[in-house]
Amino acid sequence: MSPPDTKVEKQARRHRPAMAGIIASLAVILLLVVASVFFITNRDAAEDADSVVAPE
Repeated sequence: MSPPDTKVEKQARRHRPAMAGIIASLAVILLLVVASVFFITNRDAAEDADSVVAPE
């Protein structure tokens, strides 16, 4: 049995929108992870600063 006659260039062109969507969604996920880490670390630092009592 021989493989079907495929046009690789045409397939690559048809997959470009899907690949762009996958890359865009990965970029959004990465941005959300970085933002959540940033907010978590700042929240912990703010809580630590509030709990510190200045000596009188």
